[in-house]
This record gives sequence, structure tokens and C-alpha cells, in this order.
Amino acid sequence: MGWKSLDDMDLLGKRVLVRVDINVPVEDGRVTDTTRIDRIVPTVTDILQKGGKPMLLAHFGRPKGKTVPDMSLRQILPALQNALGQDITFIETLEAAEAMQDTPTLSLLENIRFYPGEEANDPDFAARLADLGDVYCNDAFSAAHRAHASTEAIARALPACAGRLMQAELSALEAALAAPERPVGAVVGGAKVSTKIALLENLVGKLDLLVIGGGMANTFLAAQGAQLGASLQEPDYFDTAKDIMAQAEKSGCRVLLPVDGLVSKAFKSGADHKVIALDNGTKLDDDQMVLDAGPDTIALVKSAFEGLKTLIWNGPMGAFEIPPFDTATVAAARAAAAQTKAGALIAVAGGGDTVAALNQAGAADDFTYISTAGGAFLEWMEGKELPGVAALRA
Repeated sequence: MGWKSLDDMDLLGKRVLVRVDINVPVEDGRVTDTTRIDRIVPTVTDILQKGGKPMLLAHFGRPKGKTVPDMSLRQILPALQNALGQDITFIETLEAAEAMQDTPTLSLLENIRFYPGEEANDPDFAARLADLGDVYCNDAFSAAHRAHASTEAIARALPACAGRLMQAELSALEAALAAPERPVGAVVGGAKVSTKIALLENLVGKLDLLVIGGGMANTFLAAQGAQLGASLQEPDYFDTAKDIMAQAEKSGCRVLLPVDGLVSKAFKSGADHKVIALDNGTKLDDDQMVLDAGPDTIALVKSAFEGLKTLIWNGPMGAFEIPPFDTATVAAARAAAAQTKAGALIAVAGGGDTVAALNQAGAADDFTYISTAGGAFLEWMEGKELPGVAALRA
């Protein structure tokens, strides 16, 4: 795959700079979701077991190169120590790290984005970081789409490898897109076509099946002539939708749009609704809106899944936060999860709303891989080279 893992590195007695993503939600000084912290444990533990001394490099929030006390990583320290089961030396400044006579067994450097050289990918700043270690390990796939000093420049200054989480992310994504078992399909949902044009344009040339859901589907249906009332749609992207459909037909990718939907006049939980057929002749009242795919669409999606070997999922199929408009997302997610659990499907998913929707459906644990990376996952699916990954291959 062109990059090294921890298995390829001699870490005994080495200082290992580990870029991690522990940018977790915090309320009243307490971490409310430790998922990202939990996911770095295998890497840190492995380095320690191999005799290395990990120094964690991480960001929190967007301080824009300035010291912002509310964005200190110190507030993450208790949750991090709890997850790793041991004390961690907190290093207040880069200068303090440089002045240390002995490298602690396990340490965490204060928010790397407190330094303007980080986001500027400044080579001099990266060189200062590199002087703190003997080996560089990137375990932050979710930050790999940023060409920052701690994700890109430093990887060119030290022997570099991927951590266990990065290794798992890259292996899963390469299996899903680079050389997938065919037939391969994708579910792409969410509110707007405008945010996923590059993604759709890249995927239609690589997929056998593309399921489009959510508000995005409304734009595709409206582009074909459907009049969808107050439904979320983007008239400025009707031509784009037509172009994507044409590209899909040319490349042999079947596009599955909703054939029916749950229609309501209110965007709220438990709102009155009815099922309406959707096609190019549909005409809704001005105060009606499509908020989810209907039962016929769900049946089509389930049937289509049965013909797949690989599935990539990004985005919900309806307003999943508001029952009953979570019905299609939940049903499709559970169908994919069941096939994956049975060994018939490789299913990879990512994106914030996607993870939330799959968790809500109780389907996430049975997917082959769930990426917690947002922007990096999308850019990978768009076919873009991620600077943090490219640097590991250099």
C-alpha cells in the first residue's frame, strides 16, 4: 500500500511523536464522548509495549495560532489517562519539551494549533517538532486532509509510519474503493447536492450501484420534472444532477432514486404524513415536503443490497433525527448490517451524520468499518490525495 505500519518500525528506546485526533466534545470541562480517545489506545499501547516513548501531538478546537485557555488539551487529560490506564506527563509548551533532559515514558504536548507554524505547515516549525523524536507515527486519519506541520511536513523529516487507527482506516477505504469486491455500491444521502458534487462525480465512475437519499434525492427528482412543493431542493443544481445521471448511465452505474416518499406539512417528530409515489410527474402542494423515502423504495434498496459485495455509506436517507422520518435510514442500515454480519457484504461507512444514524439504527457494530473522520473520509471518497497520507508514502 506504499506506507509503513508500526510493525515495520524499530521502536525500542525511541522517542515516538504520535499525531492523534482527540478533538472530543467537552462540556463544563468534562469529555462527553470518548470515542476518539478510545480509538487511539491500541496505537499508544503498542508503542509502549515495543519499548517506545510516545509523545502525543494533537489539536483541540480552532485557536488559529494563538493560546486560548478554553482550548487547552489539559481538560482532555483525565479522560485520556483513564482510557490508557496510566499517568501522562502534560507538556505546557514546545519550549518546555525542548528543554527536557529526559523524555517521559508517555506525554501529551499542549494544543499544537496554539502555534501559527502548525496550520501554515511551516518547515522550521516542523523541524522543531521533529527534533523531539526519533520516529513519527500518524494515527489521525481525520486530520490527514490538512497539510499541517504535524500531519505533513514532519512526516518528511523523520522515519514515518501509520498508527493502528490510521492503518485500519486506510486498509478499509482502500478495500472499499481502490480494489473492491464487485459489485460495489454506495448510499449517498444528506441535505444538499451542492456539498457532494465532487463525491458523486467520482463515485459514478467506480460504482455498480448508487443509492441517493435525503434532500439530495429531491434535487435529482425535481431535475427530472417532479414538483416537490416545500421539499428541500436546490434548483441551481438541477443541471448538475442531470449531468451526474448522464455520467452514471455512460459508466454503467445504476442510480436508485426514491420511488415513493413520506410527505408531511410539518418538520417535527410524529407529524402527520402520508406515502406518495415519486416520479417525474409528481406534483405536491406548496406546503408539502418529502421527509423520507417510502416503503417501496426501502424494498428496492434492500433488494439492491443483496446483489452487492461491497457497500460504502455516507449520509442518511431522510430526516433521521425526527421519527417517523428515520424509517428508511434505519431499515436500509439494518439490512446492510445483517448482510455484513452474515459475511456476504463488506460495508464501510463514515461522516458525522452517518455514524449517528447507524448508531441510532443499532447497525454500526455490524458494519465492517465505521470511520469517525468527517472531511478526510469525504475527500478520500472524492478521489483526492490526502496530504497526511501522501507524506507517509514519500
